[in-house]
Amino acid sequence: MTVTMFKAKLQRLRVTEADLYYEGSITLDETLLEAGGILPYEKVQVVNVNNGLRLETYAIPGLAGSGIVKLNGPAARSAARGDEVIVIAYAHMTPEEGRHHRPRVVLVDEENTPVDIKDLPAIESAGMLAF
Repeated sequence: MTVTMFKAKLQRLRVTEADLYYEGSITLDETLLEAGGILPYEKVQVVNVNNGLRLETYAIPGLAGSGIVKLNGPAARSAARGDEVIVIAYAHMTPEEGRHHRPRVVLVDEENTPVDIKDLPAIESAGMLAF
């Protein structure tokens, strides 16, 4: 059996572009992907802070250092330029792996440049499970 665990989060990115006529996905500055440990073409969830919409797509690497956060294809209808979004990646793990996993949170500035990377404590080391 496996469980789906929170792997990484890119917190409060600002949407820079939306292209309805591009094949679906989200283009993210390669620096952001690397900071979060998110692979190109990995499935991600995008949560729009401004309107509450959530969608699943896959990440496409954009030019490193560009700050690009571009929703493509049908996803382009879910956000406007300037909206804040959270990009979340998940991973399937055994319960034992999940107890020791340390999710990563990447905080950014107004230009989508990573300014802080936090590895959260593992469940077991934080004393969250009593069983």
